[in-house]
Amino acid sequence: MQLKKELSTIDVFSIASGAMISSGLFVLPAVAYKIAGIGIVFSYFFAGFFMLPALFTQLELVTAMPRAGGTYFFSERILGTAVGVIDGFGNWFSISLKSAFALIGIGAFAELLFPGISEFQMKLIAGSACLFFTTINLINVKSSGKIQVILVAFLLFILTLFILFGYRSMDFHFVPRLTAKTDWSKVLTTTGMVFISYGGLTKVASIAEEVKNPKKNIPKGAITAFIVVQTYYILVVFIIVGLLPHNKLIYTHTPVTDAAVSMFSQNNYVYIALVLTVIAAMLAFITTANAGIMTASRVPLSMSRDGLLPQFINIVSKKRKIPVVSILLTSMFMLIVIFLLDIEKLAKVASLFMLLLFTMINFSLIVIRYSKVSNYKPAFKSPFFPFLQIFGILIYLFLIVKMGLFTTVIAFSFIVLALFWFFIYVKKKVKRKSALVHMIENITGPDLTDKDKELEGELLDILIERDEIVLDRFDKIIKDCTVIDLDRTVTRDELFKIIAQRVSKTWNIDEKEIEKKLNEREALASTLIYPGVALPHAIPHIIIAGEHKFDIMLIRNKYGIKWNENGEVVYTAFCIIGTKDERNFHLRALMYIAQILQDPDFHKEWVNAKNENELRSVILLAKRRRK
Repeated sequence: MQLKKELSTIDVFSIASGAMISSGLFVLPAVAYKIAGIGIVFSYFFAGFFMLPALFTQLELVTAMPRAGGTYFFSERILGTAVGVIDGFGNWFSISLKSAFALIGIGAFAELLFPGISEFQMKLIAGSACLFFTTINLINVKSSGKIQVILVAFLLFILTLFILFGYRSMDFHFVPRLTAKTDWSKVLTTTGMVFISYGGLTKVASIAEEVKNPKKNIPKGAITAFIVVQTYYILVVFIIVGLLPHNKLIYTHTPVTDAAVSMFSQNNYVYIALVLTVIAAMLAFITTANAGIMTASRVPLSMSRDGLLPQFINIVSKKRKIPVVSILLTSMFMLIVIFLLDIEKLAKVASLFMLLLFTMINFSLIVIRYSKVSNYKPAFKSPFFPFLQIFGILIYLFLIVKMGLFTTVIAFSFIVLALFWFFIYVKKKVKRKSALVHMIENITGPDLTDKDKELEGELLDILIERDEIVLDRFDKIIKDCTVIDLDRTVTRDELFKIIAQRVSKTWNIDEKEIEKKLNEREALASTLIYPGVALPHAIPHIIIAGEHKFDIMLIRNKYGIKWNENGEVVYTAFCIIGTKDERNFHLRALMYIAQILQDPDFHKEWVNAKNENELRSVILLAKRRRK
């Protein structure tokens, strides 16, 4: 069952922003400072800059395939099912772990307001918050999205106040030492650590299936979120370093709150600053957890749809169209992490998972572009392809190495376990052809197979849903119609003979009778039309005997069809065949074809179509009125 489309651009922005601004801003700067010193300003800048390949790559993939599951769906369809299993579990774990860590942050900051609470009480607060947002997500995605908008707006307001007041109070003496005293090796090591701070940016891909007009709203929301959050990260970290002395910053776990308190240490606003920053931190943790439950739960849903996990996980409520089981599983996993596991180490592993996932999606984009799979039609295209993707792959692998042996061993163990699940459960159930196989076959040059058509058909269905097209009778005829793609120059008479042969086989009618009818119709009045472009098109159409019969043939000839003695050449033709009782639909089909031919994108896409399936897709995806 399809999920309900309710999220807008502002919802996408809020989900992406809320998923980014959390522990990466309110806790991690102090931890990173112990390694890189004042160079953490550069670490946050580099981490944001290194996100660009993953951001642009994922925006292209998600506008072509807006499906629940995000990076899992891309990797599985493009690189194959085994990689999809690794990506799926890795994506689910990384988002869930990040969100669980944020929820524990709520408990940690609550201690500032309520001194003396125990560690178990902190975890109870975190667990209660987890259950609360699980309930919100189970009630309504739209409500969850709207709550996210309100929380993020208030959070950004408080951070803006922090920047405005902090700029006036900070000490700028450290600025000359930024370049002179910076250890660039440690800066890069810290970059890998703080990279998780930006991970939420691309998680909107997991809920792409629930976004209205995803080809426009997702790029706008995600790019805006990146610009805004990157600006806030650098400014807030810059001010923290300028406000807190070294001996304070190296020991604190609440750098933003301590910096805010230091601003007003000489007046009566200290408690207000403390309360506001604690509230901001809690809002940040809450928005990350809310977005995490929403996005992480869509990964097992998508995996279950594809047979990589048991089918019961794919249960979607009929009334609200919400993935109930996958939300509950995600919430359960987060609760286990909160109460039983060492969150600090797992957060580092989550960052490693994210780097691995970004490596895979960059490679996925290279493969899908060169595979020449029909119906891959992204609304957003990554700039600087493939150089940006190659740069991303290299830098992500470099950052993984810089993070140390522990995380590498954990990642290797995880990959082994994921592949074990693939071989014992998935391999015998799923036999799907990936775009990587398409790319290899394009080199060896085999004919189109049924598996090729399966992938292309799935991509077409995704595009139809993305563009909110409701298929009518005309579309259904086009999906199964005959396509004639000629590879030599022919005359009109030769074309009519070819059409007559095809019609004769389909309807069991004499070839010569069909050919005669075509010529008689053309003699009565030319079927050439001029849809506002230089080249004419033809719509030969005839009436045949019988009842309830109607068909359309699509004809393309890049080498030209010599249509008449006036020297007019046709490259595109639509042949309509129907019985008398289909006269009304016959006229409607002529109107639809005229609208399609007036689509400014039609001619370019028609000429560039690579095969019969893609020619059909051009017609199905063209802009026209539907009834």
